[in-house]
Amino acid sequence: MKTLPDMGAGLGLKPDHYQAAHECAAEGLWFEVHPENYMVGGGPRLAWLEAIRSRHPISLHGVSLSLAADCPPDTAHLQRLRTLADRVEPALISEHLAWSAWRAQYHPDLLPFPRTGVALARIASNIAQTQDVLGRRIAIENPSHYLRLDGHEWSELDFLRELSRRTGCGLLLDVNNVYVSAHNLGFDASSYLDAFPADAVMEIHLAGHSTDAAGERPLLIDSHDAPIVPEVWSLYERLIETIGARPTLIERDDHIPPFHAMLAERNVAQTTLDAVHVCGVAQ
Repeated sequence: MKTLPDMGAGLGLKPDHYQAAHECAAEGLWFEVHPENYMVGGGPRLAWLEAIRSRHPISLHGVSLSLAADCPPDTAHLQRLRTLADRVEPALISEHLAWSAWRAQYHPDLLPFPRTGVALARIASNIAQTQDVLGRRIAIENPSHYLRLDGHEWSELDFLRELSRRTGCGLLLDVNNVYVSAHNLGFDASSYLDAFPADAVMEIHLAGHSTDAAGERPLLIDSHDAPIVPEVWSLYERLIETIGARPTLIERDDHIPPFHAMLAERNVAQTTLDAVHVCGVAQ
C-alpha cells in the first residue's frame, strides 16, 4: 500500500488552534476532525475548515455512524456526511468498529459487541452502504476494550480482516487502543500488531490515556487527554519499521495544550516516518 500523497504525521484540529494550524507550513502536516462538528450549511467553523483545507489535507473521523448497531446507518446523517465530504474533499474518512445508537437514541460512547457471524454480516452491510453513499472507501478503527465479553465467534484480527475482504474498506490502526486493550484484557500488544492485516492500514492513530485505579487492578482508559506514553511510542516505531510509513494522527481531546506543544509531539511521529523513508522501507 502506498502512503497517501503529502500526508505524514497530522493533528486533531481544535478551534483554539485554527489560526496556528492555518499558518503552519510543516511538511506532511494534515488535520483530522469529527465531521459531526462541521455538518452544517455555513458559519465560521465551516469557513475555517475550508480555509485550512486549502493549505493542508483533511481527514474526517466519524463518531456516530454506529456501524455495529442492529440497523442500517441513519440515511439523513449519511447524506449530511456526503455533503461535507463533497465540500472539503477529505483525503481520508474513517469510523469506529462500535455502536452508539439504539432505537433512535444516541449514547455518548463507542460501545462493544460480540463478534459473531451475524454481527459480521450486519456490519459489512452497513460499511458497504456507507461507502456506496459516500462514493469513497472508508477506514474502520480497532476499538479499545475494558472488559471481556462473552459470545465471540471471531478473533478481533480475523473479524477486521474479513470486514476488509468483504467490503474493500481499509483499516485505521490505533496503537494506543491496542496498548490499552492489551493491558486491560491481558494479551501481548506486540503480537497483536505483528498479526494486524498491514496491507489494509490506511491510517494510524496515536494518543495518550489515563488510569482508573478504583478497582482491584488499574484500568487504562483511552481518554485522549495526556501525552503519548513511551511504551506506545515504542510500539509505533516498531510498527512503522515493519509495515512502512502510513499517515499518522496525534489525537488529543481534553487538557489540550498550546499548538506548539501539539506540533512538537507530532514531530516525533514525523521523525519516525522520515527515518523509514530514508531507510527505504516505506510501502
